[in-house]
Amino acid sequence: MAHADLLAQLEVESRRYLAAYVLFNQAVADKLGLHPTDLQCLNLLTIESGPVTTSQIAELTGLTSGSASRLVERLVKAGYVTRQQDGRDRRRVLVQPVPEAVRRIGAVWDDLGKDWEGIFADYTEAELAVLVRHMRRTTELSRAQVRRLRG
Repeated sequence: MAHADLLAQLEVESRRYLAAYVLFNQAVADKLGLHPTDLQCLNLLTIESGPVTTSQIAELTGLTSGSASRLVERLVKAGYVTRQQDGRDRRRVLVQPVPEAVRRIGAVWDDLGKDWEGIFADYTEAELAVLVRHMRRTTELSRAQVRRLRG
């Protein structure tokens, strides 16, 4: 198949993929009683190496500092995260997920994840490497585009 034809197919499938993921994320968030952005913030917090500040949450999510503060407030109120003063700098407040809440979310993902694992079972290591590279590059581009749109 010609390069141009593949690019055209990729454009269509990318649009379908993004829409499907947004709708899937909404369905998972609805099941958990969360806003979709809150769910993705929790997702990002669970892959961080430790507690983060609200400013770091704004950077991770592309939200304004005010929106990130409101997001954290919703998550605290719902019992998904806690806030505590940084022991090294009393002016900073650190946010971290509540382990039990993360386990509840994890149980939903674990149930759904079995089907996702099957998608990747027949890919070669080289194909998986291409997918990882693609995901990293699109994540970087998306972050840059969010900064551009908000700047």
